Amino acid sequence: LVLLGLVAFSECIVKIPLRRVKTMRNTVSGKNMLNNFLKEHAYRLSQISFRGSNLTSHPLRNIRDLFYVGNITIGTPPQEFQVVFDTGSSDLWVPSIFCNSSTCSTHVRFRHLQSSTFRPPNKTFRITYGSGRIEGVVAHDTVRIGDLVSTDQPFGLSMAESGFEGIAFDGVLGLSYPNRSFFGAIPFFDKLKNQGAISEPVFAFYLSKDKQEGSVVMFGGVDHCYYKGELNWVPLIQAGDWSIHMDRISMKRKVIACSDGCEALVDTGTSHIQGPGRLVNYIQKLIGATPRGSKHYVSCSVVNTLPSIIFTINGINYPVPARAYILKDSKGRCYATFKEHRLSSSTEIWFLGDVFLRLYFSVFDRGNDR
Repeated sequence: LVLLGLVAFSECIVKIPLRRVKTMRNTVSGKNMLNNFLKEHAYRLSQISFRGSNLTSHPLRNIRDLFYVGNITIGTPPQEFQVVFDTGSSDLWVPSIFCNSSTCSTHVRFRHLQSSTFRPPNKTFRITYGSGRIEGVVAHDTVRIGDLVSTDQPFGLSMAESGFEGIAFDGVLGLSYPNRSFFGAIPFFDKLKNQGAISEPVFAFYLSKDKQEGSVVMFGGVDHCYYKGELNWVPLIQAGDWSIHMDRISMKRKVIACSDGCEALVDTGTSHIQGPGRLVNYIQKLIGATPRGSKHYVSCSVVNTLPSIIFTINGINYPVPARAYILKDSKGRCYATFKEHRLSSSTEIWFLGDVFLRLYFSVFDRGNDR
């Protein structure tokens, strides 16, 4: 993993036409209307991936600063899906045509009978995420991201989903290690690596904020146009997931969490920054956030006066200013993006999600487990 200071977007690779959809909820409401709008106005992003210097740069779409989705295809001829590229999990799944859950009806579903390269299921699976649960069967088919092709790729076909109501993506593509697979299968990135489709076992993310264009995931190398300065390599705690050691979390030179060091999972599939409930509540109190429903709110007028919260990793400070950890909801109210995770663990664990990764370009190096 690499964390480094973010710089202004550079045009030295490719200009990507993405549509800003952050404020869509202000004008689109009602059951399934957001998903219908996205389908009607979808860009065919997978057709404009850029390949050069053994590097594939694939555009992502920023949805309300909450999700970053990219298009992949499955099958022959290809069927297109919008997925979240998730470093917190290892499996690829999309809805099956046989899924009758209400969430499946609003998403693109895979039609296996239309694919000549489809290989039937040989096992079942169940995955529980922080936001919901899916269960289904594991099949095989050809998966493509731009011009990257994985043949006979294991992937999940969900038959039942719960907890994913109102989400604006079809499925998930996991980018963690093989041992994290619920399928017991070879993940997509490992298949690319094993088939020699990429020159280096590396992928990286640039996540834009509040922009119409710019977010990308890149495979096989790093496009240096997206950052300045040096890459700060951070070793993994152990090969197996993207967890690193964090020194402390501080505000105004006072340690407010992770006082004895802790574990941090760098997770592109998590929208916010998550931690133990007691410590998250303490941070909410320090910034004056008060609970209302499922969120903690602050007055929008104080955002410019709130202090940065500093995450110290491998001896280097990574400030997260208030303009990054405070977002606006659909009614224009300001809320804090610190959330309690539901893990029961004897050690202190934090999830550094998109709130953090929008500020710092991230590189994930499987070859050196860093």
